[in-house]
Amino acid sequence: MSILRGKNAIVTGASSGIGADFARVLAARGCNLILVARREDRLRALQQEISAGHGVQAHVLAMSLSEAGAPQVLYDRLRTMGVAVDVLINNAGFGLHGNFVDIPWEREHEMLQLDIVALVHLTKLFVRDMVARNFGYVLQVSSIGAYQPSPTYATYSAAKSFVLNFGEALSYELRHTQVKVSVVSPGVTASEFLQVAGQKPTFYQRMTMMPSRTVAEAGIEAMLKGKPSKVPGLMNALPVWLLRFTPRRMSAAMASAAMQYGAAE
Repeated sequence: MSILRGKNAIVTGASSGIGADFARVLAARGCNLILVARREDRLRALQQEISAGHGVQAHVLAMSLSEAGAPQVLYDRLRTMGVAVDVLINNAGFGLHGNFVDIPWEREHEMLQLDIVALVHLTKLFVRDMVARNFGYVLQVSSIGAYQPSPTYATYSAAKSFVLNFGEALSYELRHTQVKVSVVSPGVTASEFLQVAGQKPTFYQRMTMMPSRTVAEAGIEAMLKGKPSKVPGLMNALPVWLLRFTPRRMSAAMASAAMQYGAAE
């Protein structure tokens, strides 16, 4: 019997890609879902799919977590509903591709607000309750970009470095509790990420792209085992391991090349 059966899980950014597949994987394990994203129509479709396919409850909360105070609004709504959250999947986020000087600050600020501030605020709110009950799981979604400086994804990769270090540190802080915090760092995944980021896929990205369901399953499995971090896929994990032997400047040059070589026209 799954330890998650009958538990309640929030999945942010659940309207597509990895987020939607996190929801499907959790539902298959008997978890009730709180689906959070901006696009209500997609959330409703996923809600119907999950409820019909797995017989679990799925609530839809359509909202933008990049807005100031949104995490507190979400937390308060769930408390009003009487929903105790056992699992938090901090998946909401996006990246921006381009030279730093060319990216509009307003868009970059929105990205940083969602990828860092909202993630930390949600963790702060829900983990306190988990620790009080001495049970819970948190999965922070980072990126392999967290492991190296990434020109043309400078602020996105830096944000994901924050997520990686934050998640691993919190995992250690809570090691003597029954609250487990893990970080999953996917590589290129079949999702809307590149489209939103404004990048045409390169040869490297096309060759290493993983199905979002595979990434979601790897993340949930790592979370349940209490692993501090997980890089899904050998084609992602091996380069990340090799980076520890690579000079930082060379690492940045390699990332730059990977983001440019063989870009689709």
